[in-house]
Amino acid sequence: MSDAFPNPIAATPAGEPCIRCDDVSVTFFKGRQSVSAIEGLSLEVARGEFLALLGPSGCGKSTLLRVVSGLVQPSAGSVEVLGTTAALARRRRDIGFVFQDAALLPWRTALENVALPLEVSHEAPKQQLQRAEEMLDFMGLGARRHAYPHELSGGMRQRVSIARALVSDPKILLMDEPFAALDEITRDRLNEELRRIWKKTGVTILFVTHGIYEAAYLGQRVLMLAANPGRVKEILRVDLPEDRTLRIRENSEFIALSARLRRLMEEAS
Repeated sequence: MSDAFPNPIAATPAGEPCIRCDDVSVTFFKGRQSVSAIEGLSLEVARGEFLALLGPSGCGKSTLLRVVSGLVQPSAGSVEVLGTTAALARRRRDIGFVFQDAALLPWRTALENVALPLEVSHEAPKQQLQRAEEMLDFMGLGARRHAYPHELSGGMRQRVSIARALVSDPKILLMDEPFAALDEITRDRLNEELRRIWKKTGVTILFVTHGIYEAAYLGQRVLMLAANPGRVKEILRVDLPEDRTLRIRENSEFIALSARLRRLMEEAS
């Protein structure tokens, strides 16, 4: 890895790491040609941390989430999640995943979609539905529990998707641009909602975004990745109050952080 992209692992917040990537590389093959998606990436994420992942297209943000979830095996290096392998942590349902597309089953109600992960558990169906109802109430969608996906707005569908990811009480929540397809007002509301969820549950969140303001508002730290191949450009600590509203974007500290992230993004492209 180039000296221009040092690994600032000392920036890890105090606390027990729940995710540790050590010199991870991921190479994909297209025919006989190899493509390096991630190269020499080292990272520690503290238990209960909110880490925003930012960077240009092709820098490996989504690939990194799939490595942490055990869906993609690194070509080199090692990954430890909650003291074990990523694949075992996923099988134990310690990891929840939220994608850009809510991916709800159209023939199932909101309640039935949220209860879906519980159907492989040993809980009785009545207990499964009770747990799903509690999670929908937590997300402010209790009144729409019997609505089908086509009867819900885009923001509501993503709330259902988040409820489904949280219903198994995971310790880690991986979010891959979950609000990218939403209008700006809905996206802002869900940003505020997500910080409320994070503070209430204590879940560790890795959040992929292309939005500079979104990363600065949400994260305790921002991991900036550089492209071709994907590698750590810099990790910035967000020195903003933990109790944030969207009005913080008017503060000089927020404006300065956003400007720095924009410069780093341009350098990383």
